[in-house]
Amino acid sequence: MARNEQLIRQHKLLQLLEYSRFGRTLEELRGDLVADLGLSTLHERTVRRDIEALQAAGFDIQHDTVERGKVYKLGLNNTGVHEIGISATELIALSIGRELLYPLLGTQYWRGIETFWNKVQEAVPNGVFDHYANYRKTLHVFGSPSKTYEKHEGMLKTINRAIVEHRVVEIEYEAVGKPVTQRRIEPYGLAVYQSSIYVVAALPDVDEPSERLRHWKLDRFRRATALDEYFKPDSNMDLSQHLGKSIGIFSGEDPTTVKIRLGPRAAAWVGEDPWHPQQTLEVHEDGSAMLSVPASHPREVLPKVLSLGVDAEVLEPASFREAVAEAVSQMAAHYDSAVS
Repeated sequence: MARNEQLIRQHKLLQLLEYSRFGRTLEELRGDLVADLGLSTLHERTVRRDIEALQAAGFDIQHDTVERGKVYKLGLNNTGVHEIGISATELIALSIGRELLYPLLGTQYWRGIETFWNKVQEAVPNGVFDHYANYRKTLHVFGSPSKTYEKHEGMLKTINRAIVEHRVVEIEYEAVGKPVTQRRIEPYGLAVYQSSIYVVAALPDVDEPSERLRHWKLDRFRRATALDEYFKPDSNMDLSQHLGKSIGIFSGEDPTTVKIRLGPRAAAWVGEDPWHPQQTLEVHEDGSAMLSVPASHPREVLPKVLSLGVDAEVLEPASFREAVAEAVSQMAAHYDSAVS
């Protein structure tokens, strides 16, 4: 039996015991393991050895004799398997979540994450933590570039305080390819998107409701000062709903429905990895499909469409189609020219 398979089986055992109020017999545990893990065979002796190994590692697994036989369950003094009150499943989830939050390195949020993680390590017996360290090697979280907001820590604290106190913030902002500008914003919240932090804030000098709320990338902040000026937040503002309207981070209260023709391969890929919860994918008999997805700006669609090559074609609206066509034309011109 491979080491990884043993770890997975033992972790599943802990889950079964967590969910069982009155305990499980060896036969019941064996049956659940076979069903949940898709095993062809498993002997009760193996289950007993796994339980003994977990007990030796420090897990409080007890046994009792009831009418249906000898049952195993977690210790009555703990709701979870550790003194800190964290269960087996929760410890794995915390470990994965910590890795997904690496973009917050250098911020006060990350220090809080690390402080709690260190407390978990101190509270959990060494054998138990080693078990999870080995188990975590079976699942790798990657894809997020190495990035830190350490140099933005002071500005982030200022913005965070302004969000809570509803204070206007004066910022110096340098958009890509543009000079630094000074603006006054009314911050509502922060969002993490593709390893970058964005400040969701309104412009007090813009009257049109659909145009007031913007997303400001923290990387482009050069200065942020909380003013002794307060704003009244819009009670109808739901940031979760607002941020979920489009496939990217561009702001817009009224996203456009973009229709994209997909070839069979592209349709399969988009079916596996959807772009947005509200997208629709109409699959045709030949495997091709018509994708309808909300977007606030052509630049949200452009990288996704280009990644699919000739297997994707934006049909409408015209402005989105023209933006993709222009990008493709400029790229073709680059590749048509001779390389010196």
